[in-house]
Order: sequence, then structure tokens, then C-alpha cells
Amino acid sequence: MGRWRPPAEKSTALVTALGHARLKAELDTLWRLKRPEVVRALAAAAAEGDRSENAEYSYRKKQLGEIDRRVRYLSKRLETLRVVEGAPSDPQAVFFGAHVEVENLASGETTRYRIVGPDETDAGLGWISIDSPLARAMLKKRADDEFEAQLPGGPVRFAILDVRYG
Repeated sequence: MGRWRPPAEKSTALVTALGHARLKAELDTLWRLKRPEVVRALAAAAAEGDRSENAEYSYRKKQLGEIDRRVRYLSKRLETLRVVEGAPSDPQAVFFGAHVEVENLASGETTRYRIVGPDETDAGLGWISIDSPLARAMLKKRADDEFEAQLPGGPVRFAILDVRYG
């Protein structure tokens, strides 16, 4: 079986200012702190002799490859990202960066989401990607609007309770 994978879907190249700062900080930490540390450990492991049976050498080599892969990705991604700051011209409607409170019409459960770029999603914080089915379904909707989102478990109806920015 080959290693070929179909190309990933193009993700939206939008990011909040906070998300952009986090990605830059991650790149800086990887390049200036973690990579030199792993290179030193790799050199020490290589100096121990026979590399074919050296688990530490194999581990550090793999770790260095993972760091380099992430550094390449972040370097390219940061060049293409567009930072979106402030509220849109229509702050009553749902767009990128919005904090949206929605109610599941079937269960009555309310949830608060923030629509962010695909590089900064965090389910624990309620930050969902603008590319997600739920975010796509709620774009351009306003408070008191109802919409249906095609989720993995099937279609679900929601009502928007509140839209805020900032």
C-alpha cells in the first residue's frame, strides 16, 4: 500500500489577531527552543555509537522530523493567512469572529460558539471553524433566525439567540 493521500480540502485563510499571534509564537518556540534542544539530544545519541540499535537516536530523529514538518507548515501558512480584526459592517449578522449563542430547537439546549479560522479551533472553548457545517449554516443569519445544519448525526434545527463581536 502506498503513502499517497488525496490532497486536503482548502481551508479558509482567515485568522483572528489572537490566533495569528499564537501561531507565530508556536513557530518561534519550535524554531528557537525545541529544535535546538532536540538537535543537541540527537547529536549526543549519535555519539553513543551504533545507530542501528540506538532507540534514543531513532526517537530523536523522528522528533526532529515532526518539528521540521510543523515549522514548514507554519511558515507557509502564516504567509497566506489574512488577519481579520474588528466587527463587520453589519454587526447584527453572523460573520467571521462572531460570538453566537444558539438554541437546539429539538432539545432546548443553548450553546455559545465563536466562529474562528480553521487553525485556531478549540472545542473546549466553543471555538468552531468557519469551514464547519454548523458555522457555514449560520453565516449571515441574525438573532431570532432559525436555520438547519447538516451535522454528522443528521440535520439539526437551531435558532440564533444572540450575536456579538469583540
